[in-house]
Amino acid sequence: MSESRNDTVSLAERARRVTAEAPVVAAHFLGRTAVFVLGDEALLMVEPQGDPRRVAVHAGAILATAADGARVVSGGDDGKVVETNAVGESRTLATDPKRRWIDHVALGPDGAVAWSAGKAAIAQGKELRQFEAPSTVGGLAFLPKGFRLAIAHYNGATLWFPNAPQAAPEKLEWKGSHLGATVSPDGRFLVTTMQEPMLHGWRLVDRQHMRMSGYAARVTSLGWTSGGHWLATSGASQLILWPFQTKDGPMGKQPRLLAPSEHRIGVVACHPRQDVVAAGYSDGMLLLVRIDDGAEILAKKPGDAPVTALAWSADGLLLAWGTESGAAGIIDLA
Repeated sequence: MSESRNDTVSLAERARRVTAEAPVVAAHFLGRTAVFVLGDEALLMVEPQGDPRRVAVHAGAILATAADGARVVSGGDDGKVVETNAVGESRTLATDPKRRWIDHVALGPDGAVAWSAGKAAIAQGKELRQFEAPSTVGGLAFLPKGFRLAIAHYNGATLWFPNAPQAAPEKLEWKGSHLGATVSPDGRFLVTTMQEPMLHGWRLVDRQHMRMSGYAARVTSLGWTSGGHWLATSGASQLILWPFQTKDGPMGKQPRLLAPSEHRIGVVACHPRQDVVAAGYSDGMLLLVRIDDGAEILAKKPGDAPVTALAWSADGLLLAWGTESGAAGIIDLA
């Protein structure tokens, strides 16, 4: 496929353009309302037929967000954890007593929320619990079943049961700085992003290690495809997909490589129902890539700034994108 992708089907002209007026660092959907997380203290909420609404939720920069379809939970450098619903109503869930930055947030089963500040990982279920990691927390991810949290940190990760203080946390060791965490939808695998251009994983049933390398840059975005069969990742000039269809995951297997470009992929988002991945490139291009045959659809032409945020609506009919320069858009695929 040529870099110009002249023969690629295009949806670029179908996007509703939005001016965010600040860098877009993340995106989510609450129903059919697109929520663009801006590089300052605000969310930009865009309903299908309404005008964009700017909602200030922090007294400072937003450092982390997560969403579950009904709310966006954000952490800021003001030390607050804030919940915002689809109509733009916000309430503070917690304030760090030392006003430390809230570096990471995660949402789990039955409305559970977790966040981190420095070495402290805090989980809010029926009660508020805290775990002191051996180093600064690099990432958080709930396991899909039970109230169990994976915490990435220096030299590995820890599995913690907040509601079972008598149970010793399980340590998973691997040297290096682990800066993000994700758990497969079936709960069998934990994968962390590293400071180095690689991923590391564990098969949780026996703690078998999985090393996933071959990247040109640090992986900063990753996501599971529908059914958890593939893990899509950024960090290279092509879409790298690791296979997780079998009990061994990617152990002994090569990744699938799709959508090559001269420019690096910075953000990915997996369709919630189909084996399709949206990939945003550093030159501003956005492609929809079908895994089965590698077919591509151009969703945004290259521009003056990298794509930095992507999100699908729960039904997979809306795709939101945002860029480093504050340009944004919503594509209706219905």
